[in-house]
Amino acid sequence: MRKKFPDEFKAKVALAALKGDKTIAELAAEFEVHASQINTWKAMIKDRLADLFSAPSGGAEKMKEQKELIEQLYRSVGRMQVENDWLKKKLNI
Repeated sequence: MRKKFPDEFKAKVALAALKGDKTIAELAAEFEVHASQINTWKAMIKDRLADLFSAPSGGAEKMKEQKELIEQLYRSVGRMQVENDWLKKKLNI
């Protein structure tokens, strides 16, 4: 069974790995996470770090646009589900 970790937890563990005060094995034992998972989160931070400096205000704006798009899509999907349920009821399917 897979565990799902909150984003804050992932960031905390990855930043601890980037600091280098402790080994990956020590961090894995401390946070009860597999070492390869820590390395993955650490690599994700390294890959996206440059984006923070490339467009200081653009990054936040882009994330806001993505969140709005996701909310709009969820509303659309919800509306379609209601319509489908109504049609099934009317057609006795």
